[in-house]
Amino acid sequence: MATVTKKEIVDRIADANQVNRATAKQIVQAFLDEISNSLIRGNRLEFRDFGVFEVRPRAAHKAQNPKTLEAVEVPGRLRLRFKASSTLKKRLDDPTSNGVKASLAGRGAS
Repeated sequence: MATVTKKEIVDRIADANQVNRATAKQIVQAFLDEISNSLIRGNRLEFRDFGVFEVRPRAAHKAQNPKTLEAVEVPGRLRLRFKASSTLKKRLDDPTSNGVKASLAGRGAS
């Protein structure tokens, strides 16, 4: 499985839509900035047929330092959660969807 960078996504969007890379980069960056800003404001983002992003609080709790076995207080914090849509889940499970399962199978997952 390969890592896809923002640059590669920009290049694909520019090529697919016959726009220059600078324009595609501005659009992609504006989209990512808007997602970030909306999440920072505490909004829930729902993209139909893709999934939902939301920020949820995680309660403070006690943990243990594995080296010293000392109890440590872990403060509460916010965490980002993504829940894939049923459409995306079906596409991921579809063996004809660009070999996703085939590339994962080589890594020990199925």
